[in-house]
Formats: sequence, structure tokens, C-alpha cells
Amino acid sequence: MIRCNRRQIVRAGLLVSLAGFRADAARCQPRYPERPIRVIVPFAAGGVGEAAIRVLAPRMEQKLGQKLVVEPKPGGAGNLGAREVARADADGYTILVAAAGNFVINQFLTKMPFDPLAALTPIAKIAEIPIVFCSNPSMPVQSLAEFVAYARAHRGKFNYGSPGNGSVNHLVVENLKHIAGIEITHIPYRGSPPATVAALANEIQLYAIGLAAVAGHLKDGKLTALAVTTKNRLPALPEVPTVIEAGFPGLVMSNWWAMAAPARTPEPVVGLLNQAVVESLNDASVAEHFAAMGMHVPTQTREQFIASLGPEADLWSQVIARGKIVSE
Repeated sequence: MIRCNRRQIVRAGLLVSLAGFRADAARCQPRYPERPIRVIVPFAAGGVGEAAIRVLAPRMEQKLGQKLVVEPKPGGAGNLGAREVARADADGYTILVAAAGNFVINQFLTKMPFDPLAALTPIAKIAEIPIVFCSNPSMPVQSLAEFVAYARAHRGKFNYGSPGNGSVNHLVVENLKHIAGIEITHIPYRGSPPATVAALANEIQLYAIGLAAVAGHLKDGKLTALAVTTKNRLPALPEVPTVIEAGFPGLVMSNWWAMAAPARTPEPVVGLLNQAVVESLNDASVAEHFAAMGMHVPTQTREQFIASLGPEADLWSQVIARGKIVSE
């Protein structure tokens, strides 16, 4: 016969009560998600980020069991939409899909009412857009190394263009100027279409832009691809060397898009969203859709992505300070 003293009996009773409490608490916690999720894209409708999330949305909806309602909210170079998400309830029902600039650049260009790295919790990088350095065929150069040598020999005589002041495309050339010791003048345009026209007209002699914007012109010989900013050559441009091959490993980068939630969003919610993104990105058809739009499926884990944000922010803050760059 097993005998229990009073202390053992009381302890056993408490353990049974605690187990029952935990079970009741688990039953009372709402299942996430229980309603549609707002996805704010802080730019005008029809842009790259919206295109990326609309490819992923149907697949994520199947995994989450709820609709993703995509809402373009342009304004302030994406800062207005990002701020709305940063101020939203941290419950996983309002999330952001935004560009690299909204995470690691804009806070160094202008005074902002919030710090995106502190006010937002990264969920996942959802797309990468490799950048191509290109020039007009009238320039006597066939590679980035040749362009740098030619620019050094003709200091201050050439222009480069970008889709806007403070854009990744602008900053990557500013970084090239610093690393290579060349002097070329920046001409900002309002978006990639007019900047591309300027490159075609040789109004700008160097242009760093996403592949999709110039793929047709490269194929037709109207622009010359000098280098790509990826670690490996692009399947779409197998003959074009990387910036590493050109001697500029510090220029490896991309213009990326990521999903984030308000800070203090519960980790189980963030983890569930991350899982839905990762599983959707692993769908082979997503890579095909992205390739058609000039995008790549990211390979970073969430932990690797988060670890990269601080160093990337530091890089761009230095480039911006060195070039005395301000927002338009």
C-alpha cells in the first residue's frame, strides 16, 4: 500500500489544477488567423512589391486559411504606409510588404517619426531584384572595370542616372564612386522609365537598374550590360560578369522586398507568417513567376535576414553621409 503525506496530496492537487488551467487557457486563446490579414504595400498600385505579394498571396492563403487583402498606400517614398503598420496593433492582422529603402535607407535621408528597424519586426525577405550596371553602346567600354578606367581618364565628364534620389540604384553607384575613386555626376529621374530613356539617349553614361527594366534593351543591343551585383552570374545574362569578377566585391547587393509586422507582434504569429512565406517561396512556380518579372527567390533564413539589416543600414548611412544626400 502506497502512503502519501499531506504535502504530497496538496502538491498533486495543485499540479492537476495547473494542468487543467493550462488546458483551459489554450482553449481560450484565439486561433491565428481568425480573420483576413491586411497587407499594406506603401507604394502606388502596380509596382514590383505588389506584384510579388500577389504571386505569393494565394499560396499563403491556402496555408493560413484566411485571405490576404493587399492595400497599396503610396506616399512619402513609402514612409506613410510603413508608419501605419508600425503604429498598428501588434496582432498579426496588419503587415507590411516594403522595399529595402523602407527598412535601411529612408531614416538616413530625412527626419522620420519612427525608426523602422525598431518599430517593425521582420517576417521574411520575399523577393530580390538583381541590379545591372549598364551603359550606352556609344561608350567604348564592355565591362565595369573598363568603365572605371575610362571614367578615371575622363574625370568629371560623365553622368549617371537613377530612378530617384536616395534610391538603392543611386546609392550603389555612389558606393562605386567611393570604392573606385571616380567622379561622375548624378542625375535623378522620377522613376525608371525616364531614367531608361536617358540611358538610351546617352544622356547618362552609367545606369544601375533592375534587370526587368532593361532586359529588352540589352537583348536588342541598345544598352550594354557591364556587370551584375550578384555573387554568381545571372542565368538570364550568363555572359555578363559579376561585380566580384570586376574587382568590386563590396558592390554585391540587391534591391529587395520584405514582409514585416509591428514590433512586439507575438513570436508564434511571426513564425506562422514566416513559415507561410517560406513554403510559398519554395513552390517552383513562384520562381518562374519571379524570373519573368526580373526577381529572384531569396535564400536567406529569417535569422540571416535580421542579422543583415544592421550592417546594411550602416553601409547606406555612411554612403548617404559621405555624399551629403538628402531626399527629394
